[in-house]
Amino acid sequence: MTTPTRDIDESAPRIRNKRELVERLAGGSKPASQWRIGTEHEKFGFIEKTLRPLPYDGPASVRKLLEGFEKFGWSPIIEGDHIIGGKKDGASLSLEPGGQFELSGAPLETIHETCKEISDHLRETRSIAEPMGVEFLALGFSPIWSLEETPMMPKGRYGIMKAYMERVGRLGRQMMFRSCTVQSNLDFGSEADMVKKMRVSLALQPIATALFANSPFAENRTNGYQSYRSHVWTDTDPDRTGMLPFAFEEGFGFEQYVDYALDVPMYFVRRDGKYLDCSGLSFRDFMAGKLPTLPGEKPAMDDFDDHISTIFPEVRLKTFLEMRGADAGPQTKLCALSAFWAGILYDQVALDSAWELVKGWTTAERQALRSAVPMLGLKAPIRNTTAHKVAKDVLAIAHRGLSRRNKLNGSGENETIFITELQEIAESGLNPAERLLEKYHGPWKRDLRHAFKEVRF
Repeated sequence: MTTPTRDIDESAPRIRNKRELVERLAGGSKPASQWRIGTEHEKFGFIEKTLRPLPYDGPASVRKLLEGFEKFGWSPIIEGDHIIGGKKDGASLSLEPGGQFELSGAPLETIHETCKEISDHLRETRSIAEPMGVEFLALGFSPIWSLEETPMMPKGRYGIMKAYMERVGRLGRQMMFRSCTVQSNLDFGSEADMVKKMRVSLALQPIATALFANSPFAENRTNGYQSYRSHVWTDTDPDRTGMLPFAFEEGFGFEQYVDYALDVPMYFVRRDGKYLDCSGLSFRDFMAGKLPTLPGEKPAMDDFDDHISTIFPEVRLKTFLEMRGADAGPQTKLCALSAFWAGILYDQVALDSAWELVKGWTTAERQALRSAVPMLGLKAPIRNTTAHKVAKDVLAIAHRGLSRRNKLNGSGENETIFITELQEIAESGLNPAERLLEKYHGPWKRDLRHAFKEVRF
């Protein structure tokens, strides 16, 4: 979850009605010439000698890591007495609850640019971390540390979320403290464009999950899933997760998403640099000045932005669309996710082709695919075919879309170079999790210490 880089302005105008919220989302509409790509990814820090998770404080720690970025021009983000992130040139660094270290990339025009941003970030990260004996694991779920062994970062929201998660799902704390994802953020041109992109992205999100599945281990053994991270989301909080079947109903648009968001219980509000516990309370009551935590006060638009950032469906709508289905992985996979989605969503022919592929799927079929993929990966069934066959078809669509975009690097290569690995996965039918399981049962001899040497940034 991206760290806010400014406090709530007490003098900011207050939200007067739902229409303002609808206009907030609609305001994200841009002409295609202004569409950008943002890539976010998380990674697990660990002490190389001991393979223990990176603590917040100490000579080799999250704090020292974040402080080290100041020499590269990053401005620190402070909460209380703690540095919790950084910001520079439209990008931000932040911490997830268990110390997962996140880069939220700037909105950039091409995959070449976003991949360079990732490369620059990892180079800076290694230059700070290596003298401390710190490395970073490129998996979607922590393979050996228990929940109890995982440190909790000193951010006010996480205590509120942790307590609430315990009441609404069995696996929410596992999601918070032990999972890592890569996410791609993309723009839309209008309400109709948003709707089509939302529907295509929701339907195909399980295909991305299958291609990027990279979390078959937990508690120092196999966990029975190819994407355990994806499975964890199925029992986190039913009010704020899932496949959003209402997005496929006639009349869906910005207003219907706002109605959904207003019905999702709140976590918190930020005031005077502190997080106030509002878990389970209603944003509709907040808009009416009836929030028990702040009686008589109404929300500012930043409060609404905070609230929608705590909703976690497979595709999230803000003033852009967030693709949330993929496990974190090595650097090339981080670039590949944004290329996959840009190839589908940023070319009209590709978008139309993808919609033709999925428009006949029913709500039950989309949900069945979502439910099957965490365990079965590319072998998951959908109608009379499999995720494997759909992945091949979708990657062909994405390849053609990227070719038509024709965004070239200095060597004259277009963005199709970034999905070559995905095409190889689709041809072989073996995703990263299956490759890892082959090693685990083969040369690793079921010793997950090998993962810390072979699957790191």
